[in-house]
Amino acid sequence: MAGPTRPRVAVHKFSSCDGCQLAFLNLGEALLTLNELVEIRHFVEAGNYDPDAPVDIAFVEGSISTPEEAERIEAVRANSRWLVTIGACATAGGLQALRNLNDSNDTWRGAIYARPEYIDTLDHAEPVGQHVEVDLALWGCPIDQRQLVATIRDLLFGVTPAFPEERVCLECKRRHAVCIMVTQQKPCMGPVTQTGCGALCPRFGRDCYACFGPAENAATDALAAIFRRFGLDPRQIAHRFLFINNQAEPFTTAGKAILPMGLYRSDE
Repeated sequence: MAGPTRPRVAVHKFSSCDGCQLAFLNLGEALLTLNELVEIRHFVEAGNYDPDAPVDIAFVEGSISTPEEAERIEAVRANSRWLVTIGACATAGGLQALRNLNDSNDTWRGAIYARPEYIDTLDHAEPVGQHVEVDLALWGCPIDQRQLVATIRDLLFGVTPAFPEERVCLECKRRHAVCIMVTQQKPCMGPVTQTGCGALCPRFGRDCYACFGPAENAATDALAAIFRRFGLDPRQIAHRFLFINNQAEPFTTAGKAILPMGLYRSDE
């Protein structure tokens, strides 16, 4: 990245809802400032199309769900100095990876598509890291704009980005939010989820759905035991762990241990 030229950046989309790309666009004036500091070579939603351009930083949104995507992510990796996954889909499979929990791909294809024979997918929807080396992962559904700006700033200065590895519960305490698990017995994932959202859901009386992925040393067994005391059945508890970040450990192991036969079966 030395020399008079600006660092080159690309934003690539794979199987996703585009929400993390919108986090870029919603930066507003900060995005305009960023555009003065870097050269955005590829970002279709912002109007730049050059998918094969060599770049210093490639941001990747979405899981790898089709043979074409599996091939394309290899090209993105080869053309990038740093590859950063943004969001739950790219980092941990996302919602589309829920089909991995079905015992038959034909079941969901037939339920969703009028002509399923035209749908060409991999057997599983997978995180980007299952296919290529990832240099940095930004969690979230969608990602947090503050973390995004901090990541770009640090990389431009040659610093390895670092974020506090704290649980959502600590964020609730800092923001003086009343614990909804204690007061309302809601099955909140905050005790095993890393913060990044500002405890958005619990502060408004909604239980955390683990958008920002598992916290370090997450006590999933203990939390599952609390959920059982709240009256949740095994499938409901498994759904808590096998949801937005269902391909992230230890959520994957915890969910499958609770419901070994899988969440979705063709005989139901």
